[in-house]
Amino acid sequence: MVASFSITRVFAFWDRLNSSFWFVPALMVVVAVALSFLLIEVDILRDVDRTDDANAFYTFGPEGARSVLSVIATSMITVASLIFSITMLSLQLASSQFGPRVLDNFMRDRSNQIVLGTFIATFLYCLFVLRSVRGMEGGSFVPHLAVGFGVVLAAASVAVLIYFIHHIATSIRIETLLAKLAREGCAAVDRLFHERPEQEPGAEADEKAAEQMPGDFDAGSRQIAADFGGYVQNIGVDALIGIAEEHDLVLRIDAPPGQFVIKGDCMITAYPKDRVSDRITEHLRGAVVIGRDRTPYQDFEFAIHRIAELAQRSLSPGLNDPTTALYCIDRLGEVLGRVDGRGIPSKMQLDRDGKLRLLTETVVLEDVACRAFAAIARYGITDADVVSQLSETLARVETSFPLPARLALVDFREQVLSASRSQPLSGFDRKILSDLQDTGSTQL
Repeated sequence: MVASFSITRVFAFWDRLNSSFWFVPALMVVVAVALSFLLIEVDILRDVDRTDDANAFYTFGPEGARSVLSVIATSMITVASLIFSITMLSLQLASSQFGPRVLDNFMRDRSNQIVLGTFIATFLYCLFVLRSVRGMEGGSFVPHLAVGFGVVLAAASVAVLIYFIHHIATSIRIETLLAKLAREGCAAVDRLFHERPEQEPGAEADEKAAEQMPGDFDAGSRQIAADFGGYVQNIGVDALIGIAEEHDLVLRIDAPPGQFVIKGDCMITAYPKDRVSDRITEHLRGAVVIGRDRTPYQDFEFAIHRIAELAQRSLSPGLNDPTTALYCIDRLGEVLGRVDGRGIPSKMQLDRDGKLRLLTETVVLEDVACRAFAAIARYGITDADVVSQLSETLARVETSFPLPARLALVDFREQVLSASRSQPLSGFDRKILSDLQDTGSTQL
């Protein structure tokens, strides 16, 4: 079972490594340095002594080769410094305008990583090729192929610079950011909510699973504590079920994704405790990934909260940008509407033999949706356009939710409209809200 549970942490480590700002540039640098040695060896094997060979890929004298490589290296490190400065400025702008929670999206931006890596890799490539150029009495060596490829890299870097200017101007637009957050939210829905089968098990299966729940679960179980503090980012559910099946255990997840734990807090409760050795405890603990911040991978509420936070900031007196709030409401409707046709995961997970193995908390759709829309309504209740957009989006989302959640959204929409009508509004704003009320009553 060591391999099964370690996959969870290995995957989380790879995700952090792959999304770090330095990883891709570092790989590009390694490839560039290796390529410089390779092309130099190819030039040595070709034994090109004459610099005026018309059939050569690109011919240079020793001084000309040094000058070309020096110019390229100097210009590349200068542009790389400029790229880094522009990126840091963009991060500062994004943090102040969009909030610190979205900085991770800019850090994960693969295009920015490739652009920075291109200039640094070209710089180091030219340095390593430059060291091999010799032009002394008694013998000289110019790696024509390697120098020519350096010129190609310089031309490619110019194209990358033009692309970067376009990309950085596009990436800081609120529409681009919201589209990316919405894609991540929809991906979270796809991971957490299964496709509804033709014959869904329903409450009957849950009742049968509940009958297997040990009566002395709390008294006869062992608590698995966190070994350090942070936010629960990922839980290997399949790994936990495998461990429980192998050792005939019943597990309960006490710290779901998104919850903050400190060292010593209970993450998992395992029953019965006499079967839970220290080795098994380490395996169970290894199936839970804890990090410094929340991530949307298994934390659906956080995926929704990031969009709602942008709307809150846009409605603050400092920004006063209700149009952005309207965009955010549309994207919230897109993510929440993704639930349509999907089943709510059961709180009780069974193994292949139908035995109860795992108890976990499930997403309460109406709570997540109402909290997100309430956060926006709290600041935009006096804006008829915001209230109108909220009402229309809620009406669309209602059709995607199961019946209990749908009734909760209907009640919430009525509360928003009622609260808005009690605000000091102009006559035409009251007319808009009155029409919304009439439309909502007709739909009900």
